[in-house]
Amino acid sequence: MTRTTRVVPPCELPGGSDTPRIDGRPGLSPGQLALVSVLQFAENLSDRAAAEAVRTRIDWKYALGLELDDPGFDYSVLCEFRARLADDGAADRLLEVMLQRLKEAGLLKPGGRQRTDATHVLAAVRFLSRLELVGESLRAALEELAEADPDWLRPLIEPEWGKRYGRRIEIGKLPGGKAAVTERAEQTGRDGQKILTAAWAASAPPHLRLLPQVEILRQAWVHHYFWDARGRLRRRDGHALPPAHLRFDSNWKLKRTEHRHPARPETPAVMITKPTRTSPALLKDH
Repeated sequence: MTRTTRVVPPCELPGGSDTPRIDGRPGLSPGQLALVSVLQFAENLSDRAAAEAVRTRIDWKYALGLELDDPGFDYSVLCEFRARLADDGAADRLLEVMLQRLKEAGLLKPGGRQRTDATHVLAAVRFLSRLELVGESLRAALEELAEADPDWLRPLIEPEWGKRYGRRIEIGKLPGGKAAVTERAEQTGRDGQKILTAAWAASAPPHLRLLPQVEILRQAWVHHYFWDARGRLRRRDGHALPPAHLRFDSNWKLKRTEHRHPARPETPAVMITKPTRTSPALLKDH
């Protein structure tokens, strides 16, 4: 354990596990659990899969300084470890200890240049979050409309919608770069606008416009789309979004905001306040 303890000494880190391992021996040190958490994050593993990797994978055992026959630990230890790190700034103290040890080991030297591109990283994450937001808003509205009035909704559904909105919207790295992402966002915008235009038509049942997820869809489209000079629906760039205090960036709740419906710009501005409402369709993984 020489390599591991030089950087993450077990006696100095907070949040250690008091839970014995499978064979009854003392639990892993805080330093080892911290390293397991890093490896788990790097490989995007569940707690159960990470505990299995500690038990079966030679590369993980090597990194952790464990014997080949080490039986590992129960996966619930990782959840307990994270909970301890969240208390009283324990994670910050862990980082301080690691930085100090890295300096002592000569792996980190003062006075170097620190580079970060956080602005671009945050902008990319925020854009993808907006893209997923409009997709999830539309999906949730479609599910609510299907329950409220399936006969009204059925003629509006297009064949491709089952693939686009049939499951939770999780947009990773789309092939085609920025152009493909923009096209996906504007395609979602056109699909959502079709529903909104139909819902606000004179022949539509009035109660459909009062459904919570339809109202969220309406506000999301006001916030994230606009009509250009040629009458085409376009996605708003980040600098063209409404102020943060007037918009919502999650379809989990509806905030007090002033808006006009994009399909009916002649309607007066309306101030709406509704309580937080969680859609059953969005409960998974939140």
